[in-house]
Amino acid sequence: MGQYTASQRKNVRILLVGDAGVGKTSLILSLVSEEYPEEVPPRAEEITIPANVTPEQVPTNIVDFSSVEQSDDALAVEINKAHVVCIVYAVDDDDSLDRITTHWLPLVRATCNTNNTSNNTSGDSELSRKPIVLVGNKIDLIEYSTIDSVLAIMEDYPEIESCVECSAKTLHNISEMFYYAQKAVLHPTSPLYIMEDQDLTPACKKSLVRIFKICDIDSDNLLNDYELNLFQRRCFNTPLQPQILDEVKSVIQKNVPDGIYNDAVTLKGFLFLHCLFIQRGRNETTWAVLRRFGYNDQLEMCQEYLRPPLKIPPGSSTELSHRGQQFLIAVFERYDRDGDGALCPEEHKMLFSTCPAAPWSYSTDIRKSCPTNEAGWVTLHGWLCRWTLMTLVDVVKTLEYLAYLGFNVHENDSQLVAIHVTRERRIDLAKRQSSRSVYKCHVIGPKGSGKTGLCRGFLIEDMSKLLGKEFKTNVVHCINSVQVYGQEKHLILRDIDVRHALDPLQPQEVNCDVACLVYDASNPRSFEYIARIYIKYYAESKIPVMIVGTKCDLDERRQDYLMQPNEFCEKYKLLPPHLFSLKSNKKELYTKLATMAAFPRFQAAWILFYKHRLVQLWESAYLRQFGLMTEDPKVWIKAGLGVAAATVLGFIVLKAISGTHLR
Repeated sequence: MGQYTASQRKNVRILLVGDAGVGKTSLILSLVSEEYPEEVPPRAEEITIPANVTPEQVPTNIVDFSSVEQSDDALAVEINKAHVVCIVYAVDDDDSLDRITTHWLPLVRATCNTNNTSNNTSGDSELSRKPIVLVGNKIDLIEYSTIDSVLAIMEDYPEIESCVECSAKTLHNISEMFYYAQKAVLHPTSPLYIMEDQDLTPACKKSLVRIFKICDIDSDNLLNDYELNLFQRRCFNTPLQPQILDEVKSVIQKNVPDGIYNDAVTLKGFLFLHCLFIQRGRNETTWAVLRRFGYNDQLEMCQEYLRPPLKIPPGSSTELSHRGQQFLIAVFERYDRDGDGALCPEEHKMLFSTCPAAPWSYSTDIRKSCPTNEAGWVTLHGWLCRWTLMTLVDVVKTLEYLAYLGFNVHENDSQLVAIHVTRERRIDLAKRQSSRSVYKCHVIGPKGSGKTGLCRGFLIEDMSKLLGKEFKTNVVHCINSVQVYGQEKHLILRDIDVRHALDPLQPQEVNCDVACLVYDASNPRSFEYIARIYIKYYAESKIPVMIVGTKCDLDERRQDYLMQPNEFCEKYKLLPPHLFSLKSNKKELYTKLATMAAFPRFQAAWILFYKHRLVQLWESAYLRQFGLMTEDPKVWIKAGLGVAAATVLGFIVLKAISGTHLR
């Protein structure tokens, strides 16, 4: 479910402290034996209550402290080990009540702060405080209540979660006391509510605002009955009955006039409702909502919620699954309020308002990495392309932002189902065909070769608009889709920045699905660099390589290298150089690159076809294998038919790579 729950806590450790004679030990023994002990030892042994007999289904350890048997150092250790401290006083002893503020509360606070300071390496000035429950014992001895006095103390000490009066002798409120202690740990008030302000904490408000936006499916800033019921089912696995729903709205309307609008709950009404839950001691309701949406006890998004473990075998890659794509399409359409098929900057900002920040820069990154409309706004196609890019190069970030956008809630499952892990590349090579739908192409070439223009040309229809433009940017990836044998494939072009000709390439700059080595056909000193790159990094690899000569609209110059590009390609069994120009506005280059990535082991076959020798070689091998070297024309015809059938696929691939004619 991707949900953080209180039951994930291993245990709750409760420590009872207080002056001698207030009844700490009696309270513990009365709870365990369900009767008042006639003989009480100086200190009760630590007891463990199994999870199945506690309201929150969490194992609970109860620890007693005795000043007679234990030292101050031992007390400090127990305070730091405890998750919650119960300070017990006797309701018939004013001195024990006064000692709460003069001794016990300052002691617990000082002990916790000393420990936190020694462990705090982040430099944070605010230190977390141990939750405290005030327990007034021996209520059977008086006919009045001390709660009013205790409430005054609670205003000065926000770490006090609750107070309760009980009696170890009559067993009155014994179970409730330990329940409140459990609750102080599992459903603490202080992260949610500021007692003196009678209001939610800023962190709680921020979290609930995000939850409201995620649940506001039609983005009208209201939660209608359908959305409220959906919210109720997601958080509590039960629908809201119509009568209860009307009562909830009535309470909101009575206390917050603008909390209801058009019979739907506004953000103000939603926040008030949670404020009311906390004021009535129903912290667990608000915590259930927060944890369902991924928050931990510090009101931060849980790492296990944002980043569920994803196993990616070596050689595999990550793509969006169908469910991932469908969710992102729904999010896009939800925020495309004018229905123009694109997200304007304001719509884009609103879409990511449930996230800490947008995962990319809209003004620069979007326009230079994926398809947009004429105004530079991301289209639905570009939106899916950009997510596809992030999923391949940074899948952890994709998982995080899917969680921020509410995938775990809307899909009612972990965002892992939004990711498809492909099979290993070695299997693709063995089968001579890739099962992937997203391929990475590294575009490598010397400075000024036109490789950045080649990448940007992939994103727009009229590539001539890029002529004469400067490309100074940190955006190194471009992504678009192409058709490979009728199937849509995404091709990611990564512009490999080469500062100096002798700079070595890193493994992550070399490894890809297909390499595009670019030289300037009009510059006689341009080809040497990519020739050296090929020999050093790709000659012995299984990565398909295409050599591209750019600026072919200019006069082609003879290269100052020991071999000309055509001769080089012939020697290393590569396709002849593909000549490319932004002026030509032809995009077959990108289809060729995607096809080479999809069929990584057919490069040798393409070259043999180009040299018009493949049929002869396969024919000879076929005849020798079956002993058909004969002059009988009928046998030759049969053999030729077999060879022709065997070479059909290679010819089709060659046609896609080399165009409709052979040079």
